[in-house]
Amino acid sequence: MKKHRYDYLWIFSLVYLILGFFNILFAWIGLLCFFIPLFLSIVTGTKLYCNRYCGRGRLFSLIGGKLGLSRKKDIPPFVRKPWFRYGFLIFFLTMFFLMLWNTWLVFSDARSLKEVVTVLWTFKVPWHWAYRGSIFPDWAVQFAFGFYSIMLTSTVLGLITMIFFKPRSWCVYCPMGTMTQLICRLKSKGGMKRRTDFDRNRI
Repeated sequence: MKKHRYDYLWIFSLVYLILGFFNILFAWIGLLCFFIPLFLSIVTGTKLYCNRYCGRGRLFSLIGGKLGLSRKKDIPPFVRKPWFRYGFLIFFLTMFFLMLWNTWLVFSDARSLKEVVTVLWTFKVPWHWAYRGSIFPDWAVQFAFGFYSIMLTSTVLGLITMIFFKPRSWCVYCPMGTMTQLICRLKSKGGMKRRTDFDRNRI
């Protein structure tokens, strides 16, 4: 099978996690993984990013598929249910806005910088070695710690899901995938409505 450049995007995900381990400010780069999927889904009306350009998905395919670290079992049916996927999306967004709130507290001097990374939204791991001071304000650094926590947590969840089920089972309930799917559905309904209005005007 012919290799494409996007087949190697797993390197981006791996390097991102490594860079954030040594310097937390690299966590800001992860915003690309938030904005690019949304932008592509709005422009194309498809899940192009998820299907082709997601470096994390390709990393799971490599580790679970080619390296054989996956049991390759079907994911439980309930994970595919809308209530689970949308429920996880709401929970994920709640944690995201909580992270923004903590950033605001540091910005407003209501709280001091906390150099910790929270894994699975529960375990707070000291991460002080990844920050030795910079020209950036504390709120920007706090955002980096919080955002890296989210990216690391989602990666850990994806790896756990990959081990017990098929390599890219994380993609079934990935919050970003759910959001892009919602955008695609809205665009599809909007396109159908425009076509219907156009047909009515022709009558």
